[in-house]
Parts: sequence; structure tokens; C-alpha cells
Amino acid sequence: MKKEIHPENYRVVAFKDMSNDDVFLTKSTANTNETLEVEGVEYPLIKMEISRTSHPFYTGKSKLIDTAGRIDKFKTKYAKFKK
Repeated sequence: MKKEIHPENYRVVAFKDMSNDDVFLTKSTANTNETLEVEGVEYPLIKMEISRTSHPFYTGKSKLIDTAGRIDKFKTKYAKFKK
């Protein structure tokens, strides 16, 4: 590694997946004002919308979109314009 180009303020940070409340600890230099207590120790907190525990690629589950409901809603809305 090249010297003097990498940050030196690494610390243990708690990352929390907000979609399923999963928390994991890792080192990071990300800035945050929030904290979270994990097993009696307080860590800086980074909130995430998606992580390895909620991403469809890793979980093998995909979210279903209600396309049938949207199609029916569209048809009823524009049925009055039928000739």
C-alpha cells in the first residue's frame, strides 16, 4: 500500500439495516452523530436501507409488485373513455 494516502481514523461502527433491524459491526471511517448500544458497548451508528440480510440477490427472495392491482385500477379509471 502507498503511504500517507489512506485514512487513519478507522474505528468500529455499527451498521443497522432499517428494513429488518439487523445490526453488524465493522471498521469504518464514516462520520455519524448517532450511536447504538450493542452488547453493552456504545458504537457510532450508520443506518442503511438494504444490506446482505435483506437484498434479494443474497436472500433468494424477491419482493412482489402488485401489477394486477395496478392494471385493474388503470382499466376502471379509463373505462369511461371506451367507445
